[in-house]
Amino acid sequence: MNVLILGSGGREHTLAWKINQSEKLEKLFIAPGNAGTAQIGSNLDLNVNDFQSIKKALLKYAINLIVVGPEDPLVNGIHDFIIDDNELQHISVIGPRKVGAQLEGSKDFSKQFMERHHIPTAKYKSFTSQTLKEGYQFLESLKAPYVLKADGLAAGKGVLILNSLDEAKSELKEMLTNQKFGAASSRVVIEEFLDGIEMSCFVLSDGKNYISLPDAKDYKRIGEGDIGLNTGGMGAISPVPFADTDFLKKVEDRVIKPTIKGLQKDNIPYQGFIFIGLIKVNDEPFVIEYNVRLGDPETEVIIPRLKTDLLDIFIATAAQKLDTISIELDERSATTVMLVSGGYPEAYKKGKEITGIEAVKNSLVFHAGTTVKDNITVSNGGRVIAVTSYGNGIKEALQRSYDSIETIKFQDMYYRKDIGFDLV
Repeated sequence: MNVLILGSGGREHTLAWKINQSEKLEKLFIAPGNAGTAQIGSNLDLNVNDFQSIKKALLKYAINLIVVGPEDPLVNGIHDFIIDDNELQHISVIGPRKVGAQLEGSKDFSKQFMERHHIPTAKYKSFTSQTLKEGYQFLESLKAPYVLKADGLAAGKGVLILNSLDEAKSELKEMLTNQKFGAASSRVVIEEFLDGIEMSCFVLSDGKNYISLPDAKDYKRIGEGDIGLNTGGMGAISPVPFADTDFLKKVEDRVIKPTIKGLQKDNIPYQGFIFIGLIKVNDEPFVIEYNVRLGDPETEVIIPRLKTDLLDIFIATAAQKLDTISIELDERSATTVMLVSGGYPEAYKKGKEITGIEAVKNSLVFHAGTTVKDNITVSNGGRVIAVTSYGNGIKEALQRSYDSIETIKFQDMYYRKDIGFDLV
């Protein structure tokens, strides 16, 4: 079987690493990929939203299965593009169609979905520039802090949590009338603030059945102690210590099952991942958001814990036979620490030579923002390398990751030395 993975980050390198272990795999392609994926498959220089160029590659390389890593092409309808094309419709797609991708593509859509199917979430209302005054009034009815979310995709940066009512009103105006986050904030969802501890659950649905993957917790802020600007993720751990059996049963009964049934009830065909961002408030689960793909860097800790052949799982997904798959997990903890470019998540420089990766022996190294230039691996993004380790508990796994990081070097490299600080 020939497989194409769309994307270029740590998530895609991790998926490629796992799929490459399958006996059913013939050829593996990654578009556009990175320096890490180039070592286990063939990188294709394609834009993930250039569907016509992707079509040519699918036909040229006789692709049987395409795994869509990032959210953009899903929200833009790549699954629909493939099944609506007579030359492509035999190809299996892991990732929802455009209507299902609205769970991530529109905060308003997802909140309405949760409300309709009685899935616990923060109370909310959505506003446009025409209803700005009503937005001010809704803010006045809430207690601080105030949560403002751009309705559309904003590369993980469209959420503001503010302590001042005046500042919240000012930012609401910036988002709606001055397009602070571009078209993504032409509609803004205002939510009540939920005080608790966050985690992520991951489900793979075939449209009828689903399987649950390991849970994880990631660390978004750039600074130690969870301070500073939000990033795409500075590290992650799995499993989550505070998510015990009783809590996960609540998540399954109150969140996962109603989500899958809700999709079916709304006639939304869904073959792909559902990433459920949760917050635990007084031992009760509430949904913060849905994503329609795997998280990054959570992928770097949940996929290494998966013992079952991932290609077998994807084949069963395409055939709507996930009920025939039994998932086996590595019981050890897994942790990942992200090495980022100096200045990230604001301005940073690319093209810094990376050394020492080959010297890492006790950890897995997943490339996030790298490329090869003149036969040298160099940085090519804000988040550059994820270092993942196993251990008997989070503490041991983290120590292995930090020990391995000592061998890796690039100019202005930065990483958080306190991943898991609130759990260990």
